[in-house]
Amino acid sequence: MICRIAPLLMACLCAAAWITSPLRAGDQPQWGQKHTRNMISDEKGVADDFTSGAEAKGVKWTARLGSITYATPIVAEGKVLVGTNNRHPRDDRHQGDRGVLMCFNEADGKFLWQLMVPKLKSVKYGDWHYCGISSSPVAEGSRVYVASNRCEVLCLDINGLADGNAGPYRDEGQHMAAPGKAAFKPLNTDADIIWRFDMKAAPVGAVPHNATNCSILVDGDLLYVSTANGVEWTHRKVANPKAPSIVVLNKKSGKLVAVDDANIGPDIFHCQWSSATLGKVGDKKQIFFGGGDGLCYGFEALAPSLATGGNTLKTIWKFTCDTTAHKVPGGASSYPKAPDSPTVIVSMPVFYKNRVYVAAGGDPWHGKRLGGLYCIDATKRGDITKSGRIWSYMGLGQSISTVSIKDGLVYIASYAGQIHCLDAETGKLQWSHDTEGQIYGSTMVVDGKVYVGTGVRRKGDLWIFAAGKKKKVIRQIRLDAVIHSTPTVANGTLYVATGETLYAVDGGRKSK
Repeated sequence: MICRIAPLLMACLCAAAWITSPLRAGDQPQWGQKHTRNMISDEKGVADDFTSGAEAKGVKWTARLGSITYATPIVAEGKVLVGTNNRHPRDDRHQGDRGVLMCFNEADGKFLWQLMVPKLKSVKYGDWHYCGISSSPVAEGSRVYVASNRCEVLCLDINGLADGNAGPYRDEGQHMAAPGKAAFKPLNTDADIIWRFDMKAAPVGAVPHNATNCSILVDGDLLYVSTANGVEWTHRKVANPKAPSIVVLNKKSGKLVAVDDANIGPDIFHCQWSSATLGKVGDKKQIFFGGGDGLCYGFEALAPSLATGGNTLKTIWKFTCDTTAHKVPGGASSYPKAPDSPTVIVSMPVFYKNRVYVAAGGDPWHGKRLGGLYCIDATKRGDITKSGRIWSYMGLGQSISTVSIKDGLVYIASYAGQIHCLDAETGKLQWSHDTEGQIYGSTMVVDGKVYVGTGVRRKGDLWIFAAGKKKKVIRQIRLDAVIHSTPTVANGTLYVATGETLYAVDGGRKSK
């Protein structure tokens, strides 16, 4: 299960409120690079030497989170946002397990506001214990988009309710309460919901399994969202095989614009936990998606200004990542950890020079321990399982991580804790390193270094390697808890979220 480890109208909102202010040069408003999701950054002077604990050195500020944090922090408009759980409540009115999105001041870590979401109890195993909000949000101007633990897409005001209720959604108090419970009185430290789209409701009808895990893709006026549709609690069948795997929403109104035509639902082995990415192939944009059926898909991107509903996200190509795996749907947990157990894709595909790089393999919690990294030719059409394979690297093992591609090299982490560096052109292994810890997040390449977080038995380490064809370990930093997310860099500051603490590290601390 992914958690064990990583609409409503806007007609009355004036158009001026939707003019998005330009991002500061160093903001990091989403997980990975814009559109392509490549886990790299152009920042310079990034810290690689700091300590935590009572005598912390090089740490700008820290902020208390929950007990488990799967989401990667983002930074935009002077705010830092990260999803977590409610193990350490900041509001005494909200006790017990909840999904939480916290917002902090970028300069000093001051807590500003939080989105509080009750557990989804109507779907058994649909919102696993203490997962919290595991989806990384995305920010654009004054708006934040996030998939909550209740399988809904929310548009939020980045300033929370401190500057008033922007509307048109006005039921924040009831949204914070469990169904059938009395509404809370919204405070200035609560989230301001602009609109809400429930993916469980008709016409989508998604049934999430374990966790709604999606980093939303923004392209123009459109949002591409994975529905997290999956098997029901017995793992014997897909709860709603007719539900789409991707929905496209209008970012201003939350209205449904399109669904995919891939019909992935009947063949889902466990759930849909990948996220959509985008790249331009020739003169046409494509949407790339890792399916819960073990296939990677390329779709025709919609016109970014499309506003009307009833459209279809059309499949251009599909690539079977593992032709030897069982193709009988019904949940990966139904199968033993054998070489021919089902293949799934949890990582995000990354687009680079007309190629798509995606990690696929056995579900980390069920199924085989084998897995591979695939390099796919995105210029092909149809079933490109044979014609589109440029290379594959089968020494990876299970992986739920997204690749980093920089200077002709690919960096990828396995679930078992190995870091692999490969030639992007040929797939030839350059080096590997065993961190001896599990890896749920992804590598981040920045300032000539590779950062990655690990964790095992309540201990977490931030590993830092030199980027390049020769292996060099720069530092291994022990932190307070397991690291499930990906390190983030913005405006000269390194952000690392452990399960319990968000660290903002001053860029001045560099190794000698």
